Amino acid sequence: MRFRAMLPAAALLCALQSPAQQPAPLDDHGQLRNPVLQTRFERITKELRCLQCQNESIADSNAELAADLRRQVREMLVAGQSDAAIFSFMTDRYGEFVRFAPPWSPKSSLIWGAPFFVLLVGGLIVFRVARQRSRMPLDE
Repeated sequence: MRFRAMLPAAALLCALQSPAQQPAPLDDHGQLRNPVLQTRFERITKELRCLQCQNESIADSNAELAADLRRQVREMLVAGQSDAAIFSFMTDRYGEFVRFAPPWSPKSSLIWGAPFFVLLVGGLIVFRVARQRSRMPLDE
């Protein structure tokens, strides 16, 4: 009976341990100890653009800003945030440009669809002009 009364107290004591007593989430090489979290970290950092380099992911960039963004992603993963929450946080803070593959929206479909629409209209114009000219009599 006495053991059961001590069990919640022991759990509370473990939860209140200082960070120095809890195991560090990173190993000696700077990688997350949890392999699932490390895999998620690598995938997320490859999908986020370095705002300073602009053509590199934050995983590949050596810029100080990229290091800060990697640290932020790592902290959010350790805190238990979902991938969607991390992407939402980064997008809210830095805009859609921070994502290499932004989610579909009407605005993005307009941006991607406009060149094809213009090409289609241009092709129709060329076709009609060529057809009208083919019906004209030849000059002799």
